[in-house]
Amino acid sequence: MKRFLRATLPLVIIGGCGFLAWWFISHRPQPQTMEMPPPVVRVEATALKKTSFPVKVRSQGTVQPRTQSSLLPEVSAKVIEVSPSFRPGGFFDTGEVLLRLDPVDYETAVVIAKATLAQAEVTLAEEKTKAEQARANWRTLGKSGEPSALALRLPQVAKAEADVASAAAQIAKAERDLERTIIRAPYDGQVLEQLVDVGQFVTQGTSLGRIFAIDYVEIRLPLPEREMRFLKLPERFRDGETATSSAPVELRSLIDGKPATWTGEIVRVESQIDETTRQITAVAQVNDPYAQKSDGRPTLKIGQFLEAEIEGELLTDVFIIPRRAVRAGNEIILITGGNKLSRRTVEPLISDGDQIVISAHSPQSPAEGDVLCLTPIPFAAEGATVLPKIDGALENPGGSRPEGGVKGTTVAPAPGEKSSS
Repeated sequence: MKRFLRATLPLVIIGGCGFLAWWFISHRPQPQTMEMPPPVVRVEATALKKTSFPVKVRSQGTVQPRTQSSLLPEVSAKVIEVSPSFRPGGFFDTGEVLLRLDPVDYETAVVIAKATLAQAEVTLAEEKTKAEQARANWRTLGKSGEPSALALRLPQVAKAEADVASAAAQIAKAERDLERTIIRAPYDGQVLEQLVDVGQFVTQGTSLGRIFAIDYVEIRLPLPEREMRFLKLPERFRDGETATSSAPVELRSLIDGKPATWTGEIVRVESQIDETTRQITAVAQVNDPYAQKSDGRPTLKIGQFLEAEIEGELLTDVFIIPRRAVRAGNEIILITGGNKLSRRTVEPLISDGDQIVISAHSPQSPAEGDVLCLTPIPFAAEGATVLPKIDGALENPGGSRPEGGVKGTTVAPAPGEKSSS
């Protein structure tokens, strides 16, 4: 008996343990499960409204003179006088004396040329007298017929007349050279650079300095092809006609850290397209840029960098969309009924760093009253649910919104907020 118990007791214990293990496994408590609602993202949104948009095309360029010249002397002499206006930055008027060269040699040349003329005139008078005497002698001798030109000394008379004309021409040349010792301003302008001073000897072709006209300045402005179609640019033709009038332009810059503005107009468009940028260049003109202004506006400087804003057409029936609401590829996100997201790609008419403008009549454009999501969503799934705050009013989560706008929406408190009534 004892042997039987010793043999069967371990088996009974093992079997009991196995039964208990099976029972606990088969009767284990089921874990409690909870269904979590999908996360709802709160976003800012706005209802789209048709509006008008005045096109202003931005560009930039540098100030260039209308006419720039290098002063070159036509005679060789020493500089004996320099006008106080002939200094860098100095202003001068048309015909004003800028420099004087030593005229002594050219005054002497005038005197010598006049003496040569007087001597040539004496010789001419003598030759004419001899010619008349030769004709009288021919008649006295009783010879018939017309005497030869040589007998009448006509070649000598012609040479004497040519000498007189040559001497007169030498006087005119000497007087012109004497006048050229005075360097006068060809137009109203300003000195850009002075290259000579008193005591320096200059020859023909020596650069005395550089000047430019001050009646107006020009600024070359490259125009983006996409936005150029909204500008009314002057187009000139061979017969002298112009297709459109000039377009207004506002120019801005910083002077001593303070903003300054100038007004001008687009007067022409250059005939060549830049081969690198494929852009057309318009030329803006600012009249009388160096006159003193009553508002204290500073004058323009040659080479000064300016930012330009050209006035274009007025676009009507368009939507203006903030740049932060536009995703890559000109994609925007609309919030449809049930607060669902809907992605749509649009075609901008014009854009800048702050906003894009799209036509309300484009096939891909949203309708007036559609709700635009303003909050950037990194991963916006089509049909995802959001909790929009439309123009400052919180939308009812899961609620329906009447088609075509946000009127009549039910505003409900967000989680954690108290209802205000």
